[in-house]
Amino acid sequence: MADTYANNPEWSDVTPIPLDDGSESGAMPLATIAYPDEYLDATSYLRAVMAANEMSERALKLTENVISMNPAHYTVWIYRARILFALDKDLLEELEWLNGISLKYLKNYQIWSHRQILMASETHFSTLPPKELDFLMEMFAQDSKNYHVWTYRHWLVRRFGLWDLPRELEDVDALLKADVRNNSAWNHRYMLRFGPRADKPDGGMVAAGTGKVPGVHDVVDEDVVDSELEVAKKAILKAPENRSPWWYARGVLRAASRELGEWEEFAGLFVKGEVKSTHAVEWLADVYAKERAEEAVGMLTMLKEKYDPVRKNYWDYRIKMLGQVA
Repeated sequence: MADTYANNPEWSDVTPIPLDDGSESGAMPLATIAYPDEYLDATSYLRAVMAANEMSERALKLTENVISMNPAHYTVWIYRARILFALDKDLLEELEWLNGISLKYLKNYQIWSHRQILMASETHFSTLPPKELDFLMEMFAQDSKNYHVWTYRHWLVRRFGLWDLPRELEDVDALLKADVRNNSAWNHRYMLRFGPRADKPDGGMVAAGTGKVPGVHDVVDEDVVDSELEVAKKAILKAPENRSPWWYARGVLRAASRELGEWEEFAGLFVKGEVKSTHAVEWLADVYAKERAEEAVGMLTMLKEKYDPVRKNYWDYRIKMLGQVA
């Protein structure tokens, strides 16, 4: 351990605070973590500068070192963000550094919380950085369903008002073209087209207590509704058993206060003769449930006995509910 903080003259004025696993108070830890000596050394100095609330270049470099050894250390990320703002550092440079860390540790959520803290600063980012969406697509190239990246992108849309930015739909189209089963991309598409908008006084959603179905908007663009239903149809024709576009279409119709019955003929295409989609069977069951309960029971029975027996109890429940309605 030649290059320890204890041997570094730059840190000679700091008294390190060692890890307290309880043994100092007489407790007997059942299983202590075998941290590397380098990590114990760095974090002991980290505790010291955090306790002193030190905002300095050396503290910033220390956080980078600790992160390189343990990127899941959420406290060091919070401390790093505070230092960056205190020293008025160039946050674009921080984003460039962060990009490399993000690509190395794809499933680390602390990285994305840090990025959001930086991007939330209206002082530093009055507009969207030009490379930001390119980087997110680079991340999706590694994992197109990365939950943390999608959560961040949803937030980014709200932060900068990107609902109608053509690039947003273009990226979604590209991701769905690569994988029509990408439920995360379908979810983002719905948010862009029909989700609540912070730029509207009511968020774009119906007011509470109106008696309307959740997810139903007061005003929708019928041309957008029709075009999005066509997008869903094309996706279903490619992969009829893909659940995502079927449920996307349900959401679109609900947002527009339109009936599932609009798609009765389309859903029927996948049930005539050989059943090509269990989702089409369920769709027809829901359509028939209102006025043709016997046919709805027939569809649900098909699902229970042949096409989706794993969820037999659920289909039995649905059949029971139809009997109560009747």
